[in-house]
Amino acid sequence: MARVQQRLAANAAGPFYVDRSCIDCGTCWQFDPAHFAPAGEASHVQHQPQGDAEVRQALLALQACPVAAIGTSRELLAQTPADGFPSLVDARPEGDTYYCGWASRKSFGASSWLLVRRHADGSANNVLIDAPRWSGALARQIAELGGIQQIVLSHRDDVADHAAWARHFGCGRWIHAADASAAPEAEHRLEGTEPVALDADLQLIPTPGHTPGSLVVLFAGQVLFSGDHLWWGVDPPGVVASRRYCWWNWEEQLRSVEKLLNLDVRWLLPGHGRRHAFGAGEWRRELEKTLVGAR
Repeated sequence: MARVQQRLAANAAGPFYVDRSCIDCGTCWQFDPAHFAPAGEASHVQHQPQGDAEVRQALLALQACPVAAIGTSRELLAQTPADGFPSLVDARPEGDTYYCGWASRKSFGASSWLLVRRHADGSANNVLIDAPRWSGALARQIAELGGIQQIVLSHRDDVADHAAWARHFGCGRWIHAADASAAPEAEHRLEGTEPVALDADLQLIPTPGHTPGSLVVLFAGQVLFSGDHLWWGVDPPGVVASRRYCWWNWEEQLRSVEKLLNLDVRWLLPGHGRRHAFGAGEWRRELEKTLVGAR
């Protein structure tokens, strides 16, 4: 629970604040960049929310924080929406993509995503990509959307409370064999570097580098869930493949980036870093810039 006595000096004056327990994971400013921003080794409130809609967004950022480093008044806390997560990000005929919130300290605040889809017979065919921290409130909202039928873990760092989610919804988990020690109970393991199609709209693409078993998930040919393999940076803007945060093999990671050049990505949804939408043809141009800058 955030403590007003530990409020950081960088916070804008007003009821919302970040305290010294912040771990600088970026969850708040990735979800609500209008009100939160990075500042050195922590986040801070850059603008206080105004009006009901902005207060709701800031309260959801507070709820998503993996270490409860965001605080506000009791009166505003009482207004925290019970149904704010999962939060819709993208809707298309093949299915809808939601951000789950409820980030976990175990995965350093990594984002997790829910794909809500239907089989031809109308039954749910939903996929959780990486795992948030366990939350009964979130589980109830996901159940109303049809539950979870499969879990895909992009790499060893972002598995968080996968076991609790799998147990609650009775679903199987996918992870690459090279990272399987992080989730030894996972029912399904990918081998090698060839893509695996879970169905016509969902493909798992091994992208070793950040970790030996890193993979990305391609949905409907245009939505890429990238784990910690790639994300969008803002200073300077562009797709980031990070040598600093490469835990295994940088040259292998660059080869994995090259594998994605010919995709037609319109949404980049990472585990860490900012999400980003692309226009037609922009993905390849941005990825080529990334590769040039990385070498």
